[in-house]
Amino acid sequence: MICAHQLLWTGFLGLDPAEVALPFDPGGIILFARNLDPDPLGGPARCRRLIDGLQARFGSELPLAVAVDQEGGAVSRLRPWTGPTPSLRRLWTRDGARACSAWGALWGEGLRMLGFNVDFAPVLDLWDGHPGAGIGDRAASEVSLEAAAAAGAFLHGLESAGVRGCLKHFPGLGGTTLDSHQGLPVLEDGGKVDRNAQAFLPLAHADRLVMVAHLRTPASGSLPASLHRGSVQDNPWGLRGRFLPDDLEMGGCAEWNWDERVSRSLEAGQQWLLVCQTPGGWTACAEAAGRLPASLCDKALESNRSMRRHLPPAPPFDLQSWEGWLTRLQSAAKET
Repeated sequence: MICAHQLLWTGFLGLDPAEVALPFDPGGIILFARNLDPDPLGGPARCRRLIDGLQARFGSELPLAVAVDQEGGAVSRLRPWTGPTPSLRRLWTRDGARACSAWGALWGEGLRMLGFNVDFAPVLDLWDGHPGAGIGDRAASEVSLEAAAAAGAFLHGLESAGVRGCLKHFPGLGGTTLDSHQGLPVLEDGGKVDRNAQAFLPLAHADRLVMVAHLRTPASGSLPASLHRGSVQDNPWGLRGRFLPDDLEMGGCAEWNWDERVSRSLEAGQQWLLVCQTPGGWTACAEAAGRLPASLCDKALESNRSMRRHLPPAPPFDLQSWEGWLTRLQSAAKET
């Protein structure tokens, strides 16, 4: 079962360590609003106790990868504590790279205090204003180089604070009209796919986390890009990274059973199996991975373990430091 537990980057239920009932030991976890006490006074410290407890339980051999989706704007898991904050598009269009970098550093500082070592941000999809695709002003610009500049500045600020970022959603959802949470979006224009992918190229490298979209393109045939080797490990742009699929419970890959989702992910060159939403989903994913031959798991397993070896420990949680950070962040939000 070593593949099943170490390859999974999983969601879970519970706000305290004793409530977390996972039937396997994962290599990574992701927290959602359901895992965070919304109380602005006690919630942050409770979050840190949760993460510390799960690190002690699952991270004794190697640090546990601990992630959250904290972009700002519409996707802000910390909103109950911070209040409204600006989206990446607002930062870019109002104050450019300087603001994107400053906010990346702010989020990184706060996340590190809470015990997170990965933020599934920034978005590199191209903005197109379409209301149905689930991106909106999470995307900075319709221009590839501008999207890269905005996301790169945010990423620089985030990682300068000691939190890993993640480029998403490769090769880009710009121009799609269906939210991949609900179904499989299709982008039939190969030129558009190329323009979308150009935003990722300046920022990707072999050690960079890259989240791959559930998106059907001309190159991926009947498969979503996330399950297609020619769109991941052998992508035509030569982009390299530590690839992981978007949540394998999403509607964009629901047409494939769990054995297919897991085996095709690893065959495509994914390093992790991201599964977020339900106990049934993450248990089925773990069981499917456990049925695979070691030859299919070994490379991905060694890659994610090498990443985990270099995840730094979080500093002790200090309430006064948290309150000072929160004051600075809320002041910056009012000015943006």
